[in-house]
Amino acid sequence: MNTVKTVRELRAAVARARSEGKRIGFVPTMGNLHSGHAALVTKAAQRVDFVVASIFVNPLQFGPSEDLDKYPRTLAADQEKLLQAGCHLLFAPTVEEMYPDGMNGQTRVSVPQLSEGLCGASRPGHFEGVATVVCKLFNMVQPDLAVFGQKDFQQLAVIRALVRDLNMPIQIIGEPTVRADDGLALSSRNGYLNETQRETAPAIYRLLSEMAKAIQQGQRDYPALIAQGQAHLAQAGFRPDYLEIRQALTLHPATVEDRDLVILVAAALGATRLIDNLHLNLDAE
Repeated sequence: MNTVKTVRELRAAVARARSEGKRIGFVPTMGNLHSGHAALVTKAAQRVDFVVASIFVNPLQFGPSEDLDKYPRTLAADQEKLLQAGCHLLFAPTVEEMYPDGMNGQTRVSVPQLSEGLCGASRPGHFEGVATVVCKLFNMVQPDLAVFGQKDFQQLAVIRALVRDLNMPIQIIGEPTVRADDGLALSSRNGYLNETQRETAPAIYRLLSEMAKAIQQGQRDYPALIAQGQAHLAQAGFRPDYLEIRQALTLHPATVEDRDLVILVAAALGATRLIDNLHLNLDAE
């Protein structure tokens, strides 16, 4: 696996792979990788001949009170994980390489509606930052396909819309959430949890599973189900940001007629904000 830090080197390496008739896959990350990220790279390697990953902690998607400065940078360990997962090329640019004229004058990409509410409500500008950097990376790599984790369900929906609306010839693959044995969704932020909080954290997934089971058994009073869930989270020691039952494609609030649903949650445990979701299709039972 080669590591490059400039757009020029990246494009040259991708051009060589294309000249050899290889299909290109892409996995963008912010580093501090875990086995969930490795699963994305492995999925890409199963589908294409040449896998590009990126590591870039994007300042544009962090709010002023968020953890940009303390976000872990673990490049050497990340390189080893990417190599083992089947990555061929790592793009690890600096902020100056990604935003050579600074961020104030940077052209922004906004995906309306899907970016609003849920995480978009509590993190203003976050999805504009995500959409902008992903659009830039897609233009730099020009992959045939890109793989994203379903744990960030709203982000995945935003990226699918971005690709569709801007007519990008890129297949977007959503990879199921990778979980610890106790059900906690793997996340770089889990490292911020202390021992007691880590024991509490799996309660989020247990709640999602219980809500999904209730819906599958015929519960359709979604406001009541949400209110009960929020109370359970608070009782367990979380500070709920949101708990919602939405239509999976549009992320509109679910109605009793909807069959393709996603339950989404964000809650703080101590100083750590955790997100998770559970997708259920009632027609697939």
